[in-house]
Amino acid sequence: MPRPETPRSATGTAVAGMTMVTAGAMTANLASYLLHLPAAQWLGPAGYGEFAGLLAAQLVLAVPALALQTVVARETVLGAGTASLRRLGYRCAGLAGFVALAVVPLVAWALDTSVAGALGSLVTAPLLVLLAAEQGLLQGRGRFGALSVVLAAAGVAKVVPAVAVLAVGGGPGAALFAGAVGTGFVAVGAAALVSRSPAGQESGAAPAVGVPAVLRASQVQLALIALTSLDLLLARAVLDPEDAGLYALGAVATKVAFWLPQAVGVVLYPRMANPAQSAAAVRSALAVLVGIGAVLVAGAAACAPLVPLLVGDAYAPVQSLLWLFALQGACLAVLQGALLSAIAGERTHLAAVAWVGLVVEAALMLTVASTTRQFVLVAVSVAALTATVVSVLAVRAAHPAGPNVTAVRSN
Repeated sequence: MPRPETPRSATGTAVAGMTMVTAGAMTANLASYLLHLPAAQWLGPAGYGEFAGLLAAQLVLAVPALALQTVVARETVLGAGTASLRRLGYRCAGLAGFVALAVVPLVAWALDTSVAGALGSLVTAPLLVLLAAEQGLLQGRGRFGALSVVLAAAGVAKVVPAVAVLAVGGGPGAALFAGAVGTGFVAVGAAALVSRSPAGQESGAAPAVGVPAVLRASQVQLALIALTSLDLLLARAVLDPEDAGLYALGAVATKVAFWLPQAVGVVLYPRMANPAQSAAAVRSALAVLVGIGAVLVAGAAACAPLVPLLVGDAYAPVQSLLWLFALQGACLAVLQGALLSAIAGERTHLAAVAWVGLVVEAALMLTVASTTRQFVLVAVSVAALTATVVSVLAVRAAHPAGPNVTAVRSN
């Protein structure tokens, strides 16, 4: 009989998992941020604004992938088999591909780009869904070393082809299409990596969830991703091209502060999905995210003078706002941790607060904000308030489980 996990061993396991996932995520994120540097220089502020807008639209359509990973990880913790969860992934990928094709003309119109450019950006959506199913299986099994490898590979395979296309004079859409091809190759490799382990390969019981569960999780993830992307989309629509390009560069700091601590949620999520460990996991995740966010905001303020040296004097006006962009990302990271706990505990109604915040942000940006500074101040205020409210509700909802609670879903 295996020895029960002690608090000390649980902490050590979590720290080791966070270290591995952080290494993979940092590799992927570093590759992504390095993509922004040549894109900003080679495309110029106006072209870079288009590129950033297409990336934001791509991120919105990646919502089904994020949702599927959380559902697959949760159901793996609760005892579902690999084969049935993969079938769920195939169905979701088909739906994501259909939606992506349907909205290509709308995205092209909204971002004032070509249909080919929008297609190059959005074609990656179903491929990300397939990759997410494999990542969810690794996450739910606690195979964080393997997950780290997949995260790093996905980031590099998405960025290297895109940079190569930009280097030879390709536009934003062609570069993003090349990144989608790289994502497809990594999805195939991730499936092979998952299959190397016998764990979960048995047929198992069919999961007690299907596409509707992914849709419920999707609306949670959509609210979060919309909050991370709405300001960029509206900046391109409301601000002049030069200011929109400045805002797009400042938003890189937002992305850094948002994505850098993602390992916290990834590693603690399986414990959030276990009723016996949920309450402690939620509190730990939020506390760690707040601490990391404070460090990143201070770091952004200290590094702000480097902006003109890295990307040119044309972007100098954004350096005084860099810490505000980082603060926005830090608040959104805390919000993400709280919303992950909502998915883990099937309390997706908590996303209503985020949807309200999204509406308020859109209204203020369309009626009040007209400069880069005003845009980021609105974004920071909404993110901070929304994160605080959802975090309080999440902690209150995650009551400690009684001694008879089991982590396995009855079949």
